[in-house]
Amino acid sequence: MNKASIAAAIGGAFLTLVPAQAFAQVWMPGTEITGHAVQVEANGVMNTVYFDPGGQARIVSQSGREVQGRWSAANRQLCLETGAGVRECWPYQTAFQAGQPVDLTSTCAVTSRWTPLSVQQMQQPVQQRSGERG
Repeated sequence: MNKASIAAAIGGAFLTLVPAQAFAQVWMPGTEITGHAVQVEANGVMNTVYFDPGGQARIVSQSGREVQGRWSAANRQLCLETGAGVRECWPYQTAFQAGQPVDLTSTCAVTSRWTPLSVQQMQQPVQQRSGERG
């Protein structure tokens, strides 16, 4: 066996010993909705929430009225706070998927349906083989 084939065999063996989870991308809450909008329907009222970068939020009603606010995602909750100091949080344990509605109940005991219009596409990590030389 020559050097190149030994290195290839060792590299291949390394990849089979490393669990697939080691190459999986870790989801950070909020990353998929940053810069995107979600339609939120509660009590028959539909609003569109824009999750702007830097934690800024815009809540736009069907009539076009806009309320400024802030958003955050931490401690397994997605929270919105308006300029009036009203804060409401929803459980947030998995990434939103574009066009897939999710029913959530807030800390104020209001159930609403969240439908992301679009989300940030998660990129697959590049798998690198270590220890190979040619």
